[in-house]
Amino acid sequence: MLKNIPVGDTERPVPRWALRLAKALPFIVLPHCLWRLPFAFDVRMGLVDPNAGPYVWWYTPYVIGLSVVTEALTILTLGLVSGWGEVFPRWVPFLRGRRVPPLAALVPAVLGGLTLVALFDGIPLAWLGVFQEVGYRNGWWMVLGRVCTSTAMFWGPATLALAWAYHRRRRPAAASPAAAA
Repeated sequence: MLKNIPVGDTERPVPRWALRLAKALPFIVLPHCLWRLPFAFDVRMGLVDPNAGPYVWWYTPYVIGLSVVTEALTILTLGLVSGWGEVFPRWVPFLRGRRVPPLAALVPAVLGGLTLVALFDGIPLAWLGVFQEVGYRNGWWMVLGRVCTSTAMFWGPATLALAWAYHRRRRPAAASPAAAA
């Protein structure tokens, strides 16, 4: 799927690290999405929560939808390193072929990255007992859960780093330090 998305076809060259990070991001967050899926079918994955209510029918579409939206958002970050992040694609009505205003991509990327940092970068604090964490039946389930869910910690900083690279690449040439010299 990601093989067919043209990346790196930009007006100015994309740093190699940004290109690699944008391509890897959907795979970095994938374990987090896969960990969620069994919960959609009331498989507790070793979690022990005495306060958990009974299974409700809407859990299945909610959890599956959440995982699909998560992966779609990680794929959307490819726009920060590809031509369709600079010029609207042909299939976008009324905007096709027009330049994407840099702030139209930059503002959502920065706000999204900051939100993701706020949501997921407290995970190690939960491991240390700062926040209340649910219990597991045994240590193996706990390790598996932490390994799978910890990948989401990289999503926010990676999005912010890609937004920074996008900003540096899209800023006017006169504002760049190389052009001033």
